[in-house]
Amino acid sequence: MGLLSFIKDAGEKLFGGGEAKAAQEAAARSPTPDNLARQAEASAAAIVAHLDKHGLYNGSMQVRYDVATAAVTVSGQVGSQETREKVLLCCGNVAGVASVDDQLEVPARAEPVARFHTVVSGDNLSRIAKAFYGDANRYPLIFEANKPMLTHPDKIYPGQVLRIPQA
Repeated sequence: MGLLSFIKDAGEKLFGGGEAKAAQEAAARSPTPDNLARQAEASAAAIVAHLDKHGLYNGSMQVRYDVATAAVTVSGQVGSQETREKVLLCCGNVAGVASVDDQLEVPARAEPVARFHTVVSGDNLSRIAKAFYGDANRYPLIFEANKPMLTHPDKIYPGQVLRIPQA
């Protein structure tokens, strides 16, 4: 898939606590190569934990975070195109991530590739469903396609990138 762009300041705040926060503060005070490497490792570990929390980390994926570019690179194998897309969105919808470099491999199957939509102010799943499917009542397709990252159809936010499956 290549490189997906995200809004760096929107998303889950994974880097604001624990080791990631301590490493970020140390790198801000003294941006030595060691401190930047610690920040990158702690940020990648926070993203892996986030993937695992959502049941998307399969143990064989590699996740790297580049502090200078705020880019995540994710590689390895996943079982389906749907899982690939969810992994990319889970990595990218994180505050502090500007892009995700997709190096994931999927078994060769004829699965349709979903489209993506960046939520803007005033959006809701019904409005998005109307725009993509011509029918606002098809919003559950979008909600289901973005589980487990979405826990409720009304809990979306500007800057979030959603997976829009083929109808």
